[in-house]
This record gives sequence, C-alpha cells and structure tokens, in this order.
Amino acid sequence: MKPVPFDYHRASSADEAITLLADHGENARLIAGGQSLVPMMNLGLASPDHVIDISDVSALDFVREEGGGLQIGAVATHNTIIGSDLVVSACPLLIEAYKHVAHHTVRNRGTLGGNICHSDPASEMPLVLTLLDASMVIRGPGGERVVPASEFFVGEFETAVNSQELLTEIRIPSQSKEEGYAFEEVSQRKGDFSIVSAACRLTVAGGKIKDVRLGLTGAGAENKRMSAVEAHLEGADAGDSIISDAADLAARQADPTADLHADEDYKRDLVRALSRRVLARAVQIASQ
Repeated sequence: MKPVPFDYHRASSADEAITLLADHGENARLIAGGQSLVPMMNLGLASPDHVIDISDVSALDFVREEGGGLQIGAVATHNTIIGSDLVVSACPLLIEAYKHVAHHTVRNRGTLGGNICHSDPASEMPLVLTLLDASMVIRGPGGERVVPASEFFVGEFETAVNSQELLTEIRIPSQSKEEGYAFEEVSQRKGDFSIVSAACRLTVAGGKIKDVRLGLTGAGAENKRMSAVEAHLEGADAGDSIISDAADLAARQADPTADLHADEDYKRDLVRALSRRVLARAVQIASQ
C-alpha cells in the first residue's frame, strides 16, 4: 500500500519546524526516523497533508550528562543511545529495556523522541521513562515547557505535545548505584512489541525494601504504575514470600484486554510471572 499524496518539508532547525507546524496546524506531522509514521501512512492509519522532516536538525541529536542526569536529544537514534557509555553508567534500566526494543535496522533509524511521541501502549520506552522520573522538554510558538513523564503520556497514542509543538529533549535523572532494577518482557518474537512487559526499581536497606517502583505494559490502560503493589512492598522484608505475594497482587490488580496475541487469563499469568522475576532480580542487585 502507498500513502495518500502529501507535501514534504525538510526543517533545518527546531525553530523552522515549529514555524512549519504553526503554518500547517493539525494537517502536519513530524517525522524523524519514520519507523512508526511511515507504516501508519502506508496502511492508511495516518494521512497528513504535510510531513515535516526533522532528522537533519543536528541540534536535537545528542546524548550528554549534565546536572546529575542524562539529556537526550529528540532525534538521537535508539542505537546511538544504546552505544553511549554515559547511558550505560547513568541509566542501566534504560539499557535493560533497550535489549527488547525492535531490531538493529529499526534502531538505526528510529529515535527515542519519535518513539515516545507515538506513545504506543505496548512500547517499552514510555513505561521505563515513567519509572525513571524522566521529563520532556517541549517547545512551541509560546516558548518552552518541561513536562514530567507522568503527565506527558496522556493515553494510548496521545501525549502532552500539541499540534504546534515539538519535543526537543528527554531528561533522565541518574540511577543510584545502590539501586536494584530489572526489565522483563514476553513477545511473540524477539524485537516485536510486547504482550506483557514489566520493569521495576527499588533499594534494600537493613533488609527492607524501599523506594519501590513497579510498572507494566499489557496489564490494562490504567496500570502502567502498580501503586497498590508498590505500597504492599514498601518497608517489607526483602524475601521470596513478599515478592510472591506482590506478584499475586499485581495479577489481581491487572485489567488486561484480550487481543489477537493473547487472552486475558494468559496476560494475567504473564503479569504474575514477570512481576515476580523483575522484583526478585532487583532485590538481588540491590542486596549485592
């Protein structure tokens, strides 16, 4: 299939892209790597009149460490991020999740900014960035604003970026060296979107679990963060029993939707199994 006709614009700067968005409004779409938008256009799921290419905006292509965290430009590719020693050191949970993201050729072109603006509910990055307390820098005609991940991801395929704005940067606080973390996923094939994925962060102090963050995809639209499970674990003894109880609670809290790949019961079983795995692994790392 082929997309409907559209006008193509190549922006040389963020300001030029914002001007083009202002000129063409909701009839325009940004493209960087094109790994999400192009297939949608080919399938007729997106039909923009104007496509604005920001892949050559070099000012948005960077990975750097500043102010106790990472700053990642919106058009930095997935493989650029994976290959950065700064990311490996500062945010190992991000690297763990990236082991499950797409395939090498897709990661060569796909960008982190494009991925999170697409906001696919099965995608790994929105979940991990939420758990990492990331913030997104958004620029538009009215200036610049910084939006926390908890407010950036509004819903399925919907973010806080409006039709005249551009995501320019992702800011991620560095993880503590004492922190335990883990990411697990089940998909039909390696590199496919997940059926269910699970991620967590926590610390262990005096044998007690602290600062717990547990999140999932595939557990229901409202269950990216499993707050009830986090509360159950907070301050508990770090042992197999509490982890098993927490995994069972996660399965009860889950509200998955059946689809072509799995029914509700199977997804709920995956929630239980993957929650147990990530919690056990995170406790192991934090206890070393």
